[in-house]
Amino acid sequence: MSKTNLFVLLLLVLVSLGYAGGLAYIVYHHPALDTPLTVSLTGAALLVAVVASIMHSGRSQ
Repeated sequence: MSKTNLFVLLLLVLVSLGYAGGLAYIVYHHPALDTPLTVSLTGAALLVAVVASIMHSGRSQ
């Protein structure tokens, strides 16, 4: 992998962690929504699925 690919991967991981942490923070302050861990893991899984589909569509061209 090139340095650019590794840098983009690092940024993607940081954004994913921020996204999951933000979801957990919001749910923590509004406990009626659901448990924070479940919501953050679901959000992270959704983000991974979207990124994987984007990467797969980019490779097939």
